[in-house]
Amino acid sequence: MLLTTPVTLENAFVRVEPLTAEHAADLADAAVGLEHAWYTSIPRSEGAAQDIAQRLAWRDEGTMNPWAVRRLDTGQVVGTTTFCNIDQPNRHVEIGHTWIGVAAQRTAVNTASKLLLLAHAFEACDAIAVEFRTHWHNRQSRAAIARLGAKQDGVLRNHRLGPDGTLRDTVVFSILPHEWPAVKLGLQERLARG
Repeated sequence: MLLTTPVTLENAFVRVEPLTAEHAADLADAAVGLEHAWYTSIPRSEGAAQDIAQRLAWRDEGTMNPWAVRRLDTGQVVGTTTFCNIDQPNRHVEIGHTWIGVAAQRTAVNTASKLLLLAHAFEACDAIAVEFRTHWHNRQSRAAIARLGAKQDGVLRNHRLGPDGTLRDTVVFSILPHEWPAVKLGLQERLARG
């Protein structure tokens, strides 16, 4: 299967479903309370529709496969995630542009959605590397990526300019196919513990 193929993935905790314009109202609600996160790209509530439109444009260009994340215990859409920087010929992909609303943070949502996306990348799409990138200052994200079992590859210094003109150092992590079985077991164990 191609990394760009739209697909719905589900386990006992979450459903990641192809992102559509119909998710805008739910995502606007989920984004409330995340305004403080200056080091990441979380849309403001009023920008949810525009953010979705941008992700769908990247999907149409073949560089992104975007999903809405639905929490199954409440039925609410609580955030988004993507396959991005898709390099299909080299079977290389990044899981990124991920954000989860405040009410779903520190729950099973992030772990469960990452388990689905990683399984899809390695088992259905035959990926040779799955990458994660985050801002140097996003310590919460860096810790969450490390807890997944990803290894830090390095730091891209002055990698990008932020919307406000600040320079971003980007921390790069990855998981390789031979690491996936242990990562998968670790994620399953975390979900089983609750």
